[in-house]
Amino acid sequence: MASSSSLPLPHPFLFNNLQHSNRLRPATFTSKFQSNVAPLTVDSPPFPIFQPLQPNQSTSQLEPADPDFYKIGFVRSVRAYGIEFKEGPDGFGVYASKDVQPLRRPRVIMEIPLELMTTVSKKLPWMFFPDIVPIGHPIFDIINSTNPETDWDLRLACLLLLAFDQEDNFWQLYGDFLPSADECTSLLLASEEDLSELQDENLASIMREQQRRAREFWERNWHSAVPLKIKRLARDPERFIWAVAIAQSRCINMQMRVGALVQDANLLIPYADMLNHSFQPNCFFHWRPKDRMLEVMINAGQQIKRGDEMTVNYMNGQMNNKFMERYGFSSSVNPWDVINFSGNARIHLESFLSVFNISGLPEEYYHNSRLSSGGESFVDGAVLAAARTVPTWSDKDLPPIPSLEKSSAKELQEECQQMLAEYPTTPEEDQEILDSMPESRKTFEAAINYRLHRKLLLEKINQALEIYQESMEFGRSPLPISKATSAT
Repeated sequence: MASSSSLPLPHPFLFNNLQHSNRLRPATFTSKFQSNVAPLTVDSPPFPIFQPLQPNQSTSQLEPADPDFYKIGFVRSVRAYGIEFKEGPDGFGVYASKDVQPLRRPRVIMEIPLELMTTVSKKLPWMFFPDIVPIGHPIFDIINSTNPETDWDLRLACLLLLAFDQEDNFWQLYGDFLPSADECTSLLLASEEDLSELQDENLASIMREQQRRAREFWERNWHSAVPLKIKRLARDPERFIWAVAIAQSRCINMQMRVGALVQDANLLIPYADMLNHSFQPNCFFHWRPKDRMLEVMINAGQQIKRGDEMTVNYMNGQMNNKFMERYGFSSSVNPWDVINFSGNARIHLESFLSVFNISGLPEEYYHNSRLSSGGESFVDGAVLAAARTVPTWSDKDLPPIPSLEKSSAKELQEECQQMLAEYPTTPEEDQEILDSMPESRKTFEAAINYRLHRKLLLEKINQALEIYQESMEFGRSPLPISKATSAT
């Protein structure tokens, strides 16, 4: 998805030189979107987990964003430095327009004022931004009837629909750049056929319940007797469910401070919502209370090349099913995905980690590429997931017995193969379906990808256990390049 071409900007002054921006402040809030600061010295190349989620989107498929996309933000004090927005088959993305050398402190690449955000605070006193809810407007009663902790998406959807209806409101213009119902991957918009393609009945039932919840909320508050000012916001349930899908997939949950008031809030933040997800992000969000602005900042010590995509981590430590529930996408290299083994077989944890040069504590596993051979490329996020999910044992005083380790690994392999056999389709058949239907519905494509990624994880764990058996038989040695190449 990276691009090396420069974007001709309608307003050159919108993107100032990064060297002219001296607002270098460390993050001061804790958010599930915020990533850990990268080490200052990073000289090893990233392995596949660090790559974007859309590997099939080439540079030639990306086009510069419409000039109006920049204009409507610039006149309302949105500022960006050294980045450009591009649009492809999978939607918008944010890309570096110049090289960025690593610094000891984070640096700002985007500033968005509070006045442009669509925001609902979680607790009393309510704070609505923008200030578009007139006193006595019935939408306030609808929002006030919800549970702030569990119905945040319904509340934010109501406010978003109201923003679309307000004359001369920024969101009337920005809404033209949001994905339509046909372009959105959220499973809230999936048909029953799409949900059946997940091959995961538990996830399908969760999404059916969410669809029912959104539809019942619309029926309860958009009945025939409601005033026209409410009815015109969502004349049919599909419109409201789309708004809920936008709220879920583009909302940022964080703590913000306005004056002396500190509130946990749900925010729809224009321009920042165009940042895509990565399990190894190069950016994070930071609230600047003095100016009531959200800053998008590059991690300290992060080196950026021109054309690199700027990314954030949407949710840390979550399995693919959670990403599907909220965002409608999954990944075959999610390091937090889990396979539930039912047998009693266990392998030695430290031996398994040493074979694949995995270091760190379980919550912070990473591939130590400095210990790896030059041609090794087998280890990715799926292998880190295997290290977390494969049943293991550990006793520093008791070394592993190779014959028992091989037997246990073989038993775990057989269970992986059994789980794969239980699926009605193979990974090859799933890939063939995707290749044969390039113009399929986005929700259908997301469902096929989800089950494909689950099977690819099982295959990767199976391959990792095979390599582990060989290491127990012949002694620990670098991963064979031929096997690494075929596995990826």
